[in-house]
Amino acid sequence: MGTSLILTLKLDQSTFERANRLRRQYFPPERNVVPAHIILFHQLPGDRESAIAHSLETLCAQTKHFPFSLPSLRLLGNGVAISVSSPELMQLHKTLATTWDAWLIPQDRQGYRPHITIQNKVNPETARQLYAELDAQWQPMAGWGEGLSLWYYHRGPWELAREFCFAQ
Repeated sequence: MGTSLILTLKLDQSTFERANRLRRQYFPPERNVVPAHIILFHQLPGDRESAIAHSLETLCAQTKHFPFSLPSLRLLGNGVAISVSSPELMQLHKTLATTWDAWLIPQDRQGYRPHITIQNKVNPETARQLYAELDAQWQPMAGWGEGLSLWYYHRGPWELAREFCFAQ
């Protein structure tokens, strides 16, 4: 397969900046090649980009900005993430997963548990320590989903292919 595509939720600027600040602070710098994000799909076929873009144009034109909450932290084993809660995001994911079912890899067929990774690729003890430190002072946050971002994945930094804004 050639270049694959990644789909993420476009966050409001304030939430993005707060999450990205945490990511820059705690993610190993040599591995931190993309900004903070909420992935909907990890690998979509690049040769289906036109059909994917058409689906996203249609869906986003019918979708209004929606709220999400960041209620707690989650230990990933080798990292720490911020949990994301949003019925609207879950429904959006379900709709797209149904539409693109034939194209989904096993990872994208698993139960969807949205999150923002702020630390990854560290040893489990380092992750547990950060989780304990941050969890003790965690204050839930809220944000807004403003659209979807489609990225080219080149086995390293991502390249933005296109953004799809939700209806106002």
